[in-house]
Amino acid sequence: MQDNYGTPSLALARGKGSHLYDVEGNKYLDMLSGIATTTIGHSHPSVTRAISKQSKKLGHTSNLYAHQPGLELAAQLIEMTGEKNSRVFFCNSGAEANEAALKLSRLTGRTKILSTVGSFHGRTMGSLSMTGQPSKRDPFKPVISGVEFIEYNDIESAKKAISEQVAMVIVEPIQGENGVITPSPEYLRELRRLTNKYGVLLAIDAVQTGMGRTGEWFGYEHTGITPDLITLAKGLGGGLPLGAMIRLGSKAPYFTPGSHGSTFGGNPIACAASLATISVIRKEKLLARANSIFEFFQSNLNQHPSIELIRGQGALIGILLKKPQAKLIAQDLKLNGVLVGTTSEYLIRIAPPLNISQRELNFFLKIFTKRLNSHAL
Repeated sequence: MQDNYGTPSLALARGKGSHLYDVEGNKYLDMLSGIATTTIGHSHPSVTRAISKQSKKLGHTSNLYAHQPGLELAAQLIEMTGEKNSRVFFCNSGAEANEAALKLSRLTGRTKILSTVGSFHGRTMGSLSMTGQPSKRDPFKPVISGVEFIEYNDIESAKKAISEQVAMVIVEPIQGENGVITPSPEYLRELRRLTNKYGVLLAIDAVQTGMGRTGEWFGYEHTGITPDLITLAKGLGGGLPLGAMIRLGSKAPYFTPGSHGSTFGGNPIACAASLATISVIRKEKLLARANSIFEFFQSNLNQHPSIELIRGQGALIGILLKKPQAKLIAQDLKLNGVLVGTTSEYLIRIAPPLNISQRELNFFLKIFTKRLNSHAL
């Protein structure tokens, strides 16, 4: 393999529920879920059954033909948006979903895109062009022109930039890769007001916040707005590669035959896994469970002397430390059987399965506070 990921620190062999096992048999509590992807844990029986059953029927069709899992999943996603005239385009990843949104915005006849400082929308050239992190974007310049960046959670910055020349504003409900930055509810509401005023598309990048991660299906619902476009991936596929771009309302144009495509997008097996995942989230009331997870972290860690702040929503949580020890503590936790993520030297990112048990959360709390205390000395 090329060295773009560096040398992995673990070689994993299997997973079950909230746990992973490496090739030597060591057990780890997975508090990152493949970066907010394995929403209902590893090898969930409902998902594995759906994958097995579908693989015996139909594994691939291309998009020259329709198949039942794809049609059923599109209908489920439309129901989840609450907008009956929504329409779905399936792809394989969040970057591809954001590429689709970028292409769709060009059909408005406008070319200017507004994104936000610190945002992450993917690493393909179009999605990278909309990513507000120079360290990821600059080595690959020249990127696509016409993209400008406004400050995140800054209404005045938005007011100065949004105009009739803008095709689309793309924004994350929470900036996950930038440190789980959570804006005020008024921010998204004002973006919606301004984009409506000037006839601009509002695209919500729900790749990380979607599929119940924040306690709602997509992550923007807490604010009461309705966007024009939603991009999804990560938790959508139940662990398999699957992305989607959903068009809502009447403002956004439609793709027409031949205007866009994806050979593997909406693969029958991935769609079957997604349907099973959605069913489990509904049956086990995991949207409400996500909210209780955030409450658990806030009530147990917010007053810890080594912690500056607990931020996020639902089961997407950032633990901001007072000292630059995040990567050191993450390594220490791994040695003690717990996997977490970091976005900087100060920020530990937590995104556990929505169905993680209380016993497993208590185990994490015990190990985490012990390691925090040891590094505070």
